[in-house]
Amino acid sequence: MNKIGLIVEREFTERVRKKSFIITTLLTPLFMIAMMVAPGFMMMKGGSSTKNVMVIDNTTDQFVGKQLTSGKTVEFKLLGEGTTVGQARTQYSNADIAYGILVIGSDVLDNPQNIQFILNDASSMSVEENIQNQIQGILRTERLSRYDIENIDQILADANIRVNGLQTLKNNGQEDESGMEETSTVASWAMGLILGMLLYFILIVYGQQVLQSVIDEKQTRVLDVMVTSCTPFELMMGKILGIALVAALQIVIWAVLVIGASAFVMPMIMGNSGMDAMTATASAASDPEVVGIMSKLTNVGYLAGLFLELLLYIVGGFLFYASMYAAIGSAVDTPQDAAQFNGIIMMPVIVAIIVMMNVMNDPNSDMVFWCSMIPFTSPIVMMARIPFGIPTWQVIVSLVVLYISFLLMTWLAGRIFRVGVFMHGKKPTWKDLGAWIKMK
Repeated sequence: MNKIGLIVEREFTERVRKKSFIITTLLTPLFMIAMMVAPGFMMMKGGSSTKNVMVIDNTTDQFVGKQLTSGKTVEFKLLGEGTTVGQARTQYSNADIAYGILVIGSDVLDNPQNIQFILNDASSMSVEENIQNQIQGILRTERLSRYDIENIDQILADANIRVNGLQTLKNNGQEDESGMEETSTVASWAMGLILGMLLYFILIVYGQQVLQSVIDEKQTRVLDVMVTSCTPFELMMGKILGIALVAALQIVIWAVLVIGASAFVMPMIMGNSGMDAMTATASAASDPEVVGIMSKLTNVGYLAGLFLELLLYIVGGFLFYASMYAAIGSAVDTPQDAAQFNGIIMMPVIVAIIVMMNVMNDPNSDMVFWCSMIPFTSPIVMMARIPFGIPTWQVIVSLVVLYISFLLMTWLAGRIFRVGVFMHGKKPTWKDLGAWIKMK
């Protein structure tokens, strides 16, 4: 263990002292926050300007054009009766004056497709959707009015009900409702997706570091010298554990930054009145999903629990895959030779990403459940399931299976490593790896 500790210390300090580690550790949380905030900020600040649309309405008494409502997206201007399309195209051909000309056919009530939109500029989906929705509502109301129903407008207004999401609560098995925890499917899915992709990033980046480190030291014959002082298994375990500690340290730092921002920075910046106003705004919006998302992002205990489980799966998943990467690195001389084996190792990770995308539909489906138990896919899939509030026993069983599988995989990798580290100049096959495992 003393020899393994020395190797762990060397691998750990060598990577932690690099500027790239420090920069990545500090900037990654900021980048993730920016990626979440940027779309909303761009939509808020970078919205399109109001489009002027000239309307030629050939219906009786221009009943469609008169009911079109202008807004921030579109400004409608109804042209006089008798205005031809040719006249409008000539008079309003400048894009600065008119974005386009909307021509409504005289029989649009019976033939809703008899509508033309002549553009002077590039098409805009939001503008077209606005026009389609308004005309559709106007024609629907006009057709219903044919049935001569009294107060039809009031009836339609009363019938136009919209449910802004469902208030979802976690059943605590008790009669008292006060102890039930509010949940959010959207927030759970987003949190699971972020955690799953973060774990995928850790497995790929640091797993490749193990592979590259072994190959580099094998090429320079450093390993040939090191094995004179320790066994190949000690060398392999030292490398894996050293790099695992680097990954774990990075996650801990990220957890401290995120939890610190949630607990101290946001209240400090916004103040108590700002936080209360934000909560009141979400409640006033009558959108349970918004309230649920805010409750999760500001719950320090919830975030700390997620990061703890993430750390356990990162350590277990990384050790599981890193042992394979170390074995492959010891068996080849160049990264190009490792490509054939690297693709096989990556296949379960890709499958895990695909399954993770289906977690939102049903986090307890048979496929998702078993993929969260199988050690090749469990780290990523289980981290996507945990925010949905799955039973604790499933997490425990998954972790136990993962760590037992790590021990088994480490034993198999060690069998390959002890032979492959001394092999030079030969490109191994799968048959060779099998023979090395059986070799005494």
